[in-house]
Amino acid sequence: MASSLTAQISCGTQPSAPSFSGLRRTCPMLDAAVSFSHRVHSSIRLVSSSHRSPRGVVAMAGSGKFFVGGNWKCNGTKDSITKLVSDLNSASLEADVDVVVSPPFVYIDQVKSSLSDRIEISGQNSWVGKGGAFTGEISVEQLKDIGCKWVILGHSERRHVIGEVDEFIGKKAAYALSEGLGVIACIGEKLEEREAGKTFDVCFQQLKAFADAVPSWDKVVVAYEPVWAIGTGKVASPQQAQEVHVAVRDWLKKNVSEEVASKTRIIYGGSVNGGNCAELAKEEDIDGFLVGGASLKGPEFATIVNSVTSKKVAA
Repeated sequence: MASSLTAQISCGTQPSAPSFSGLRRTCPMLDAAVSFSHRVHSSIRLVSSSHRSPRGVVAMAGSGKFFVGGNWKCNGTKDSITKLVSDLNSASLEADVDVVVSPPFVYIDQVKSSLSDRIEISGQNSWVGKGGAFTGEISVEQLKDIGCKWVILGHSERRHVIGEVDEFIGKKAAYALSEGLGVIACIGEKLEEREAGKTFDVCFQQLKAFADAVPSWDKVVVAYEPVWAIGTGKVASPQQAQEVHVAVRDWLKKNVSEEVASKTRIIYGGSVNGGNCAELAKEEDIDGFLVGGASLKGPEFATIVNSVTSKKVAA
């Protein structure tokens, strides 16, 4: 499994973004019924959202603030990060966006000491409990001590390369939240799972592992990242992303609470860049982005942050 994903990341020729929905296989009659139900439900939501006073001038299904995270992964040097931080500090960013960057662990202190307070810092991973004799791990307490406010958990590279399983990731999220860190909770299907019509099944199973463990959803941001779109240059179409985001919000409503479904921000990740962010941001259930490669370019990351303006509509 790990070798398959590694080959997908490193190979020059990447799979095309699927043109099919690939969400869940059902019988034709049920498909028709579900399709009708979704159309009716979407129409109801679009009408009601126009009367939602807290965000009356922004086309968002949820009530949370637009959120953009930059996952720098295992990239950068002291010099390149100094340049990136300088670019971010000089960028003009829309005020109504929560912005977070996630540097490699060894550069967090450098970034924290030089980056504008306008942007918060996240870890890329954390241990499942209190620190101790766990070689190579980073504890939540250490992340907090160095100034982090967030941590990314459940990223596909941790799941499919490192081998972390749903239940373990849920426990890590629960511990981070109990210690006061916000959690960017990643979910998403592989290409073969989408082709098999298992997109919803996979995402819901991963969501359930979080739901079964976390003490509260107040500081959780859900990041939908289809694995076939991460680092491949292939991005889900706005419609493909939106239909999964709608399903995730509906799952939260049915399995957690209506309040959590409304408040929880559901962001999209997977080859997001300055050229496609505006169209993606227009979708009602896309509450922001988790950005990979494009977050290493200050001006382009600023463009993605400012794509919140695509959501703004006439009052």
